[in-house]
Amino acid sequence: MKKVSVLAAAVTLFLSGCSNNNLKKVEQSDHFADDAIGNPLAIVQHPAGIYRDGITYVSYQGPLEDPYVASYNHKTQEWKGPYKAGISDMGKDPSRKIDNHGKPTMLMDDLGYIHVFFGGHGGMPHHGKNPLGNIHYGRNIHVVSKNPYDISSWEELDTIPVFGTYNQAVKMDNGDIYLFYRHGAHRSDWVYQKSTDHGRTFEKPVSFLKHKRRDDLDAVDSWYAWVEKGENDEIIVGYDYHICWDGKAGINGRGHTTERHNAYYMTFNTKDDTWRNVQDEQLNLPITREVADQKTLAFNTGEKWTFNGSVHLDAKGHPHLATNVGKDLGYKTGGPKQTTHIRWDGSNWIVNDAVNVAAVASNQDTRGDFMVKSPDEVSFILEFKDGDDGVISYWNSNDAGKTFDKGDELIRRKGANWALTSIIQDGHPDARMIVAEKQKGEANRRVYLIGDNGPVKRLKSEVGN
Repeated sequence: MKKVSVLAAAVTLFLSGCSNNNLKKVEQSDHFADDAIGNPLAIVQHPAGIYRDGITYVSYQGPLEDPYVASYNHKTQEWKGPYKAGISDMGKDPSRKIDNHGKPTMLMDDLGYIHVFFGGHGGMPHHGKNPLGNIHYGRNIHVVSKNPYDISSWEELDTIPVFGTYNQAVKMDNGDIYLFYRHGAHRSDWVYQKSTDHGRTFEKPVSFLKHKRRDDLDAVDSWYAWVEKGENDEIIVGYDYHICWDGKAGINGRGHTTERHNAYYMTFNTKDDTWRNVQDEQLNLPITREVADQKTLAFNTGEKWTFNGSVHLDAKGHPHLATNVGKDLGYKTGGPKQTTHIRWDGSNWIVNDAVNVAAVASNQDTRGDFMVKSPDEVSFILEFKDGDDGVISYWNSNDAGKTFDKGDELIRRKGANWALTSIIQDGHPDARMIVAEKQKGEANRRVYLIGDNGPVKRLKSEVGN
């Protein structure tokens, strides 16, 4: 009996050891990277993620403000990367704060090469005079993968001016690539550049939103825009107005703040190079504040401040806009802003209440992007606070945005604030959006790929923490 007991104990110990080893091997993390810094993701720099042939490619701002790219194979559940795609001129001076304007924008051309645009906040004095605005820091950079569908090696191309920031890339059905960005710091035009050779060369910048000195106030007209491919050969554009005050000017002498107002909409027909408003009136470039107010205004926010969101079309081709709106409470940023849904019904702009009405009552920020399933069905993926928890969940409407109900939660973390990208266009349901968790007192950010089933997991041994 004693020998049998000893044998049984040995077998139990052996099996226990195997089980523990297996547990170690399969221990998984909810995040795929833990080395993002600052505000490593944003809705405005987009796409930040791409879905192609069963693989989701993701990007974020990593150590020293350099761009990092990873990929996830949905069939094999295999992660690759993150790999450093390039080297930013920002993030290398320890005496400066993290700039955060050089976050990566990513696009895949028709040949499978992956392009990343990053690193700019208007250029620096040694770059010379900015012909379309002013300068601040960094250098706008364009890199491309050395091989199709391969994120492990990259090369830098000399294709775009150094002065850009807020890069946004659009690929048309014929393969043409359009790069949109602000051509410098706050007091600069917004421009686009076109490539007909898969991003290997770009035509000269074309201004479509004009910055100019005001003659009635101590300020300059400026803008924030968001672009996306629309129907057929069109690109759709949503934007808001930024009044760029001189020092010690403005409300209560606050000087330069993030004051922005209104929501605007127009379209760009890339086939005949014409720009039009929602009533199909042709517009002349570059658009000035006066023309924007008269021809493209979707929502006059009055004294309330805005933070520009995204724009998408419904099945009828009617635009839906998201903009974040809040009261000016006297801060440099005005105050918290809540995500608001606006739509064109074929005749008029309809401005709905905030998506998360409770956020208005509690005076908290919300941010997010949305999908239009039909003219009446709109679903936001929105971040907000629930007590001390940072939550990202669906908010769904079946009445064209008049009311929204909270849907499935995608992630919840105690003490978290979230940085979000736009929704990955035509993405896998398991991989809707890239998000970064910001915890107070922690220098690094954990980065997640989240979808309808929550975060896409990764072996913990591949992540680190």
